[in-house]
Amino acid sequence: MENKTLEMIRTRRSTRAFQKSVPSSELLNAVLEAGRYAPSGGNSQTARFFCVTDPAVLDRLAEIVLKCFASMEETPGMYRSKVSSIRRAKTGNYRYDYFTPVLIIAVNDREYGNAMADCSCALENMMIAANTLDLGSCWINQLHWLTDEPELKSYLKELGVRDGETVCGSLAVGYPATESGLPNREPLPRTGNEVIYI
Repeated sequence: MENKTLEMIRTRRSTRAFQKSVPSSELLNAVLEAGRYAPSGGNSQTARFFCVTDPAVLDRLAEIVLKCFASMEETPGMYRSKVSSIRRAKTGNYRYDYFTPVLIIAVNDREYGNAMADCSCALENMMIAANTLDLGSCWINQLHWLTDEPELKSYLKELGVRDGETVCGSLAVGYPATESGLPNREPLPRTGNEVIYI
């Protein structure tokens, strides 16, 4: 079936190398609006999105994240991406956000039962919108994993995250650092995510 929306979903790939330039306000607003129009439980619309383009803020967040992970130890059964973050941070050469020029941080009320679901829907909408607009994107989990670390929590509060809110996820967005400047849109084969028809 030929359909532009389905094609953008099928060809969405994570981008982990970005050009330094910040996309226009028009493009970023379009991505953010896609997130704002995601479904939410009971149409609560309680998610908030911080669109960070200030290099000093991005660098400060990266410093805090590196410090937090470098102080951690691996534990049996730990999620492999978290293990990777800890190992790389201990080398002192770790940039959790892939040097993105834009980081969108999705927060929601900590006690709200659909906080993660609502933010996940919003971030997925944004990733599909980014692909449609020739921008790359990548889901970033580290701020979610560290949302209760005191130094990060304090800095996020300075940026406007409220007491009672938690980071559910974030999104790196920008122009891909590819030869064409376009996202890699070669679909990966599906080896999981089984569908059972009943």
